[in-house]
Amino acid sequence: MKTLLHICCGPCSIYPVKTMRSEGTDVTGFFYNNIHPYTEFVKRRDTLAQYGKIINLEVIFRDDYDLEGFLRATVFREANRCAFCYYERMNATALYAREAGYDSFTTTLLYSIYQKHDIIKEIGESAGKSAGIPFYYRDFRPGWKEGVTESKRLELYRQKYCGCIYSEKERYMNSHA
Repeated sequence: MKTLLHICCGPCSIYPVKTMRSEGTDVTGFFYNNIHPYTEFVKRRDTLAQYGKIINLEVIFRDDYDLEGFLRATVFREANRCAFCYYERMNATALYAREAGYDSFTTTLLYSIYQKHDIIKEIGESAGKSAGIPFYYRDFRPGWKEGVTESKRLELYRQKYCGCIYSEKERYMNSHA
């Protein structure tokens, strides 16, 4: 089975890629994200490229950086920003997977213990249905500690917040409160 794996960052890809490969899945990475500021986007992109070389993982990089579009779509809807962000990423991944002939798609967001897992699953399934390609659902959270340990061993850049400008604000304001 050929699966397109949406990847938010290098460290979050460790356990999902390892698990899927061990089960015989042919995995290709797909980097497309709402990460702010741009310097953080570049750090995460470059870390994934570095990790991809280490494990021989092909990664497709969509370098779209539309801060203004993200802000227009979320302003006055900040409480629902995660659903919008998940939808943008799952829809783009599903469409690319279908167009490129993959058998399914999934996301490393299902690995994070900090993300809204049920919403990701629902949106992934909906995006897959709309695009006409199966969403490969898997709860990768049991491998959280293993992925963290391996990313530290490899000295990969590890971010301190989910990625959007709102989560950056929450992370750093709360650490100084």
